[in-house]
Amino acid sequence: MVRRERRSVTLLGASGSVGRATVDLIERGGADYKVEAVVGGRDAAALAEIAVRLGASLAVVADERQGGALARALEGSGVASAAGPSAAIDAASRPVDWTMAAISGAAGLAPTIAAVRRGGTIALATKECLVCAGAAFMREVERAGATLLPVDSEHNALLQALGGQSLDTVETMTLTASGGPFRTWPAEAIAAARPQEALKHPTWSMGAKITIDSATLMNKGLELIEAHYLFGIGSDRLEVVVHPQSIIHGLVTFRDGAVTAGLAAQDMRVPIAHALGYPERISTPAARLDLGRIGTLTFEAPDLTRFPALRLAREALEAGGGAATILNAANEVAVAAFLDGRIGFSAIAGVVEDALSDADAATLRNAPQTVEEALELDALSRRLADSSLPEAALQAH
Repeated sequence: MVRRERRSVTLLGASGSVGRATVDLIERGGADYKVEAVVGGRDAAALAEIAVRLGASLAVVADERQGGALARALEGSGVASAAGPSAAIDAASRPVDWTMAAISGAAGLAPTIAAVRRGGTIALATKECLVCAGAAFMREVERAGATLLPVDSEHNALLQALGGQSLDTVETMTLTASGGPFRTWPAEAIAAARPQEALKHPTWSMGAKITIDSATLMNKGLELIEAHYLFGIGSDRLEVVVHPQSIIHGLVTFRDGAVTAGLAAQDMRVPIAHALGYPERISTPAARLDLGRIGTLTFEAPDLTRFPALRLAREALEAGGGAATILNAANEVAVAAFLDGRIGFSAIAGVVEDALSDADAATLRNAPQTVEEALELDALSRRLADSSLPEAALQAH
């Protein structure tokens, strides 16, 4: 077999769950990859370990307070270190063939856009880039001639199920949702849920923020918005179905009635490998599906009464303008408050709805024209959401 050309890579969000899965694949690929930079949030020890294991040229911790700890951990390793948001952007700007963009939340937007602007292939796991600044972000991708590959298992499944067909042949695209830990819970029990209960995802092992988003179904709402921009498809052709087994990740229904589906085990190394090897296929250690053993796959419609976050996200998508940016910012504030014990679970959607209701008409009507404008609106929306937390907390308890 002919060995393909060595690929230079940078990992943004290297110490998170997606980052670690990517590290595993790169280590297995050995000489196929040269790691230029790894960027993490605040865990200097974990980031240093990854940098040394991968032989990275540079390690950057976004939290400036952890810069000294990172430098000490890397002393004598030959890996350079830096700290702070600007250093993360500089690292993302280094010329490489392939970048994993997996910094969670709106904090990932600036480094990811820096990677986009210098071109190459961007494996996108930070859905907030498209939720916060969808149209502006996609314009930057087009302007730079970058290749954007989705790493969320649902969008990656849709890309593969589409099979290169024109969007004109597509009737609908369907994202699947596990339903989260509260899928069968009554509304009263959901309202009283504690963080430790919300963090017990039934099928996936993920970071805290995305796990809470899965419990509220906001994650699926954000994915609807992401799919709209990734594939250029309207809300009226995007559907969500709850599929507790998490075996089918996305389905494409064509205008002739044929349906193709992307199936895989619950292992993020599958979609990451698709992006890492693209356009070729690379091997992964992910479990292979045994449908005879699985036996039954079930589906149900999402309950928008018990899980209003999904409704709010679709309404934001259909409203356009700055609504999705506000939705995402308010949700990040509310999830952090819930994890800190400051508000109850049901108040998460309430904080988001209040932020959308309180935004002025012009802000809702006008979409950010640049990534910088999106970041300004994100900051403003966070302040609005944060100011509503005391009232939300009283309502929740």
